This record gives sequence, structure tokens and C-alpha cells, in this order.
Amino acid sequence: MVSRLVIAVIAVLGLLPGLDVLADEQLVRTIAKIKPAIVGIGTYSIIKQPPARLLGTGFVVGDGRRVATNFHVVSLELDKRVKESIVIFIGGAGVGTVQYRAARIAAVDEQHDMALLDIDGPPLPALTLGDDIEMHEGMSIAFTGFPIGAVLGLVPVTHQGILSALTPVATRSDSATHLTANKIAALRDPFTVLQLDATAYPGNSGSPVYAQDSGKVVGVINQVFVKGKKEDMLREPSAITYAIPVRYLSALVARH
Repeated sequence: MVSRLVIAVIAVLGLLPGLDVLADEQLVRTIAKIKPAIVGIGTYSIIKQPPARLLGTGFVVGDGRRVATNFHVVSLELDKRVKESIVIFIGGAGVGTVQYRAARIAAVDEQHDMALLDIDGPPLPALTLGDDIEMHEGMSIAFTGFPIGAVLGLVPVTHQGILSALTPVATRSDSATHLTANKIAALRDPFTVLQLDATAYPGNSGSPVYAQDSGKVVGVINQVFVKGKKEDMLREPSAITYAIPVRYLSALVARH
């Protein structure tokens, strides 16, 4: 990461355009480090056609045999009649290079919509979880996942932006008609979520949000869970992207 002293010297010399190049190069290196830890989350049944369903994104943490994602991505009823099971998908650059591994729910935090999965097979590269000290408004962030599911292919896609705001998970309604049971619960026990200046899509649920310079995870993309509590008074959903702060994932990992 470029120090403030170096930035000041570059500014004095009138070479600030070169700083943008340095930042771009840093992001390129960070993405290369992040992508091997990104997996698809879905289901598989050898009997169904098509046999696989991609439901969201996850990323490897801990010892390389655990995957983090949103709870709502994996809180589905599996069809036991066709031996449907939860799996992770590992993508590749070439055609026919997608592989899958069996996965099981190891731990959940429904309040913050987090889930940990245990996966079979050898360990995968894991991401480093950051902390609140490294998280501040205006910081450059990126997130990597599978926007719009497998429509674009199982190749991790990265979006970049900034952390726009630290905002409550729920906003109070002017009318009782907008109050739902979930929103009432959130207002009783509120917590802060991240608002991002970047656009996420349905398949991005569970994608890691990370600092562009260090690659440390600061949050987990979550649209469904948060928007239902913040934007219930809007006629149309906004293009704002939200994420759950990483501290809740860190706590879940520490407990299990």
C-alpha cells in the first residue's frame, strides 16, 4: 500500500496520475489473490434435469475446508426424493472445467443472515477476515462473485466502488402498514450494515466485500435480507447495494 508520505511527494512533483496506475495494479494483484477462494453455492441431483442449480456465491475461510455465505442462500428445502444436496461449485476459465464438492451446513447466524458450510475434499485457498478498525467510509472496496447466477458462466466477476455509508439495518416507517414481523424484530435489536457505491446482482448474495489494497474481507454482500427491512416504503427497489459487516462472520467462525 502506498504510504501517505509517498503520496505527498508524488503530489508535490505533479505525478498524481501515476498514482491511479499504482492503484489499478494493486487491484489487479488483489483480484488474482481473491478469485481462487470464490465458489458458487447451489444444489445437485444426479436425477434432476438440469442436475445443478446455482443459488449464490460463497468464499473459503479458516482452514480451507469452510465456506461462508448468506443463510438465505442455503435455507432451502432439499428434494430428498431425487437425492438433492447442497454443493459448492468451483469454476474455471475453460469450457467444462466446473467441478463440484459436497457441502453441509456447519453453523448459522439467522439474525445476521450468515452461514458456514463444511466442504469435502482438499483445502482451498482461504481469504483473510478484516476487522472494524480497517473499515471506514470512503475506502475503496471490491466484491467478487457470480452476478445473475450461472447465466454469465461460472467465472468470478469483480465490481469495485467505495464504502458509501455505515447505516442501520432497518429504518422506521411512518405508517404501521409498512411494518413486518422481520422489520419489527430488526428495529428492536438494530445493527449497522454497509452501504456500497457499486451494483450487485442476485447471484452476488454471499460475495465477499474486501479492501482493494489488502484483500481483507470487510463484509458479505446481502441484498434480500437488508432491502426487505430498509426499502419497504419504496415502490421499486433501489440500485443500492448492502453488505453485512465481517464482524458477525468472524464471531460465527470463532464459535464454531
